[in-house]
Amino acid sequence: MNLPNQLTVVRCIMALLYMALMSFEGLWPAVGALLMFIAAAITDYLDGNIARARGLVTNFGKLMDPLADKILMVAAFVMMMPIPYLWIPGWTIVVILSREFVVTGMRSLAASEGEVLAAIHSGKTKTVLQIAYVVVFMAVVVLVEGVEAYPSIAEALPCTQETLMRFTGWSSLGGILAVTAVTVYSGIEFARVNWSKLHLDNL
Repeated sequence: MNLPNQLTVVRCIMALLYMALMSFEGLWPAVGALLMFIAAAITDYLDGNIARARGLVTNFGKLMDPLADKILMVAAFVMMMPIPYLWIPGWTIVVILSREFVVTGMRSLAASEGEVLAAIHSGKTKTVLQIAYVVVFMAVVVLVEGVEAYPSIAEALPCTQETLMRFTGWSSLGGILAVTAVTVYSGIEFARVNWSKLHLDNL
């Protein structure tokens, strides 16, 4: 297995470790989860660039790289949704997961016919926005956990903890709605681009 594909597999393992860390409450599990997610996101950037630069693009990579992205992002959103002050509506996660299931189903159908559907530009944009959302609001989780663990941190804040929580809620809600919209758009574009390849136009 070449280096890019190894990084892809490692990203899947990191997603599992992220979920394990998010299963615990407290400052240090939150810090560990944030660092684990950032490290996994870095592997997403590296594996594709290395594969293209060294001519190591494989069908395994084309199939597993997007799948590893989905595993990581699904893990992040599902584990963040129960955090009450992030205000993540359950329906947004259902929509995001539905898009991933549909795209994965199309990839499976293509694979059964000997086709490999590569990622499209809007899909990559969607992934970047999802990663940015998770990093920003996981950092907020770390801050909130830090304030609870060390009350002296609250004194250094430019606002009250209540104001911080309210601002976090509205910001997170706006962010997840934007991410959901882009995710839906990328799914529609993916279906449009690959519809004829899967012979779905013969209804």
